[in-house]
Amino acid sequence: MISGYLLSSLPYMTANVFVIDHPLIQHKLTLARRAETSTTKFRSLITEISMLLAYEVTRDLPLRYDLIKTPMAAMNAPVLASDKKLVIVSIMRAGQGILDGMLQLIPSARVGHIGLYRDPKLLIPVEYYFKVPHDIEERDMIVVDPMIATGNSAVAAVDRLKETSPRSLKLVCLLTAPEGIQNFHSHHPDVPIYTAAIDQGLDENGYIIPGLGDAGDRLFGTK
Repeated sequence: MISGYLLSSLPYMTANVFVIDHPLIQHKLTLARRAETSTTKFRSLITEISMLLAYEVTRDLPLRYDLIKTPMAAMNAPVLASDKKLVIVSIMRAGQGILDGMLQLIPSARVGHIGLYRDPKLLIPVEYYFKVPHDIEERDMIVVDPMIATGNSAVAAVDRLKETSPRSLKLVCLLTAPEGIQNFHSHHPDVPIYTAAIDQGLDENGYIIPGLGDAGDRLFGTK
């Protein structure tokens, strides 16, 4: 289920934020949050959560009807009208965990990558890699990153991606903080955010509290 936050309940946010509160997602997110969860298990959980997120985020994909034959009869059956027009862009490196899960559900999607790292002192993103499909103007884009903390990386990524003029943009993450949502939508109010949870806020180092730690380190065992 997708719950839309209203301006009246969270006055510092736009209404363009959707919390996907499916019980399976919430349960698996809790398991991923636990400090004792191993790298192997964490990686598996992120893949599973990402598949469930993809299910909800792609709910509005258009369908067409093709004439097929079942073993019993002919029928006009629904198929995706534009599955090959979808591109998933991973904000590296932690976005790879969500990308892998989504590709299991949408294997025909094209893939893009944008490499950003956060300057530990200034908390600003620095780009080191960028590559997306060449015909992006004809594609719907889903940008994936495990967390929106300060929101600076998401803002920088979408700034860059908008230069390619995709047909549409959505941002998908596991966790968000109110500060990050406010920052992101002050720059990109037109881009919807899909998330599994909105946490309490940020600590003095810009990490989400209670959060789940550094998603990249936990995915790749580099903590």
